[in-house]
Amino acid sequence: MQKSSLHQPVEIKISTVVAISVILREIDLAVLDAALVEMTGGAPDFFDDEFAVIDLSHLGEEQGNIAWAELVALLKSYHLNAVAVKNSLPLTHDAIRKQGLSLDSSAKPHLETAPETTNAPIVVEKIIERIVEKVVQVPSSTSAPADTIIIDTPVRAGQRIYARGADLIITAVVNNGAEIIADGSIHVYAAMRGRALAGANGNANARIFAFGLEPELLSIAGMYRTFEEGVPNNVSNQPSMTKLIGERIDIQPIAPVGK
Repeated sequence: MQKSSLHQPVEIKISTVVAISVILREIDLAVLDAALVEMTGGAPDFFDDEFAVIDLSHLGEEQGNIAWAELVALLKSYHLNAVAVKNSLPLTHDAIRKQGLSLDSSAKPHLETAPETTNAPIVVEKIIERIVEKVVQVPSSTSAPADTIIIDTPVRAGQRIYARGADLIITAVVNNGAEIIADGSIHVYAAMRGRALAGANGNANARIFAFGLEPELLSIAGMYRTFEEGVPNNVSNQPSMTKLIGERIDIQPIAPVGK
């Protein structure tokens, strides 16, 4: 199924969002405030009115004692705009919704398995995600000189990889439930079974290349095509190239050398 934006009063496109992940290990606002002062060095423009996703994965029942209005206001004072909460317990959901925040229902608290990499009361890091979806750590990768990200390991279900400002090359299988995103083109030198979004920054000239095509979704520059009824026979599980023609996602087979 393909979507067209012609003559429509509202347009829905697949998009990625740059957000700040605010990982809480304490709920005392004074402690958090002091940690943010130390983190930012008192610079008023350290954050630039960016979206913030509050991560509660390191908190247990004390989540129920969070002063949400005050916490949101504290982040706002540092130019962080809270929009969502993930890894929250059910006991917090009403209070979170009252602040107009979205709940990430796909993520689950992982208090026993979460790696303890720091004892800081608050950790702030940039992430790429659609605000209410789960973010999974990217496997180890290397950057090639020509703005290319290379991934040599399989991309598992639930994982998302984003090549910001670059092409993305994957030399292993992309499984169902995985999502790969690039501002440039995407090359998968193996089976491509998940979701692939090229030209995420609006580059309509981006393309998607795959050795074996069995995707759940393909998208270029926000236009997308899903495959509930399967991939066309001429490209199913075959080498292919996907490009954007106008507002239509076009998939073409790539003939092997010598044929």
